[in-house]
Amino acid sequence: MTNAKLCAVFALLTACAGGSSRRSAHGDLRFVDTETAARLRHVVVVAEQGASSTSASTLVQAAPVILGLMQRDHSADELEKRLAACAVQAERQGNARFFQNRPPTRQECREVVGRDRCGSPITRAMQLGKQKHVLVLQCAEEVLKDLWAAPYSIEQRYRYYPNARFVETISREKEARMLADGCTDELRGTIKPDLVLYADRSLGKAALTLDFKFPCPEDNEPRWTKYGGSSPYDGKTQKMIYEDALGGRALLVSPRDGVLPPP
Repeated sequence: MTNAKLCAVFALLTACAGGSSRRSAHGDLRFVDTETAARLRHVVVVAEQGASSTSASTLVQAAPVILGLMQRDHSADELEKRLAACAVQAERQGNARFFQNRPPTRQECREVVGRDRCGSPITRAMQLGKQKHVLVLQCAEEVLKDLWAAPYSIEQRYRYYPNARFVETISREKEARMLADGCTDELRGTIKPDLVLYADRSLGKAALTLDFKFPCPEDNEPRWTKYGGSSPYDGKTQKMIYEDALGGRALLVSPRDGVLPPP
């Protein structure tokens, strides 16, 4: 790791040293203990070693700063493994509800099972994906409570203004009103990543963004959603917009592949 990158890591961690908070899935802030100067110096050394190691976790390779934001030393690998395990568990539980523990076929994934408020078709793949997301995020929140010492958000909706390079956080109450209004343009241009891990929320920049994907059928490759013509981000992917809006790297997590390394 270069000296410049080490300085950036140290600066981010020092910003947290005066006291930091964490945000749960329900939006409430939880305060955590202050980092000591000795721990910060230790973190910089560990970050340098971890980022340069071929065995470093995918999370550390994408964001070395996370090494200093864990509840316990050397638990970045555990964070990655447990989040991947959450994806596997959600996949199995979701399939068990409809398919007696077997994965759905390609034809079953394409089956239309309903319509949304706007009259657009809901496929079995979409229905399963939504249900599995509920399961995986419940699991992920327990993992973060146990391992992550810095602020985080779960399924927080944001409105991104690319020209102004500004991100607005939308409250749960406002989001509920927007969804209740049905087929309006209010949701247009908003983003809702699964997990956002912050080094310091006051800086407004993510250390890492993670999105869970549940391909249907399961042998499909997990991939970022690409925005269409009705979106202000037409032609771009979720990954591109998440990184532009929130900073840091954005990574996929899937039941088959775990945390996918950045391209």
